[in-house]
Amino acid sequence: MSAHSSTKRRTVPELAALKGQRKIVSLTAYIAPIARQLDPYVDFILVGDSTAMVGYGLPDTLSITVEQMTAHAAAVVRTTQHACVVVDMPFGSYQASPQEAFKQAAYMLAHSGAAAVKIEGGAALAETTRFLVERGIPVLAHVGLMPQYVNTMGGFKAQGLHDAAAQQITRDALAHQEAGAFGVVLEGIAEPLARQLTATLTIPTIGIGASPACDGQVLVTEDILGLGEGKIPKFAQPFADVGAVIRDAVQQYAQAVQDGRFPTLQHCFGVKTAPSSSNDESNSKP
Repeated sequence: MSAHSSTKRRTVPELAALKGQRKIVSLTAYIAPIARQLDPYVDFILVGDSTAMVGYGLPDTLSITVEQMTAHAAAVVRTTQHACVVVDMPFGSYQASPQEAFKQAAYMLAHSGAAAVKIEGGAALAETTRFLVERGIPVLAHVGLMPQYVNTMGGFKAQGLHDAAAQQITRDALAHQEAGAFGVVLEGIAEPLARQLTATLTIPTIGIGASPACDGQVLVTEDILGLGEGKIPKFAQPFADVGAVIRDAVQQYAQAVQDGRFPTLQHCFGVKTAPSSSNDESNSKP
């Protein structure tokens, strides 16, 4: 008789049930040290394809592979215990057909331990969402500004600013909801539209450059830590300047090495060092 091990990790149904209860908190991570720090405080970690730009210095998200995303997701899962982990399906891995999407998504979840995938795309990809969900793969949809569509959108531009575009985004979100997506990321869209969609949809909306009214928010972690390259996006806010702390620590290390103050014998092996004065005092007899 098999037994299921208990876990404290938040599940996809638990995420979906947070709509109307409290705001959902999410940040991105793609390496173990960052994921470990986020784990106690976020509801889900998104292993975003922004890894391509943040982690690899690439100009966009288009060239990262299924294998790379799976490896990063596995690192995040291994080092966390509480947050639900959602992984982006990279460009080209799910657009060809629902069958191909299932093959790639199944590989990613099986080899990473992530709980769900995220796919970008409008109503045309709703059937892919349905195909995946019906076969046991939870889907977080992503509409509005979609970085994987940067070439067709003509750049990273706000979406839904006009009636026709807003109506299309509404149709996109509704189609994914009807297909079984457990939530939808609304990126870079007009605030009134995001507010309206949050009130209309029965699944959680996760905003990034959308509206305070969204059911939750997600940001690129490096942007809130002051580790991003160049200008901080309009929709992000740096909550700390970790970059400055790192630069100061590296500067101190470099100076210590140059001055010969590091390493000392206490950092070396096979060397007997004199006991400290505190030890001398504690070992002395009256």
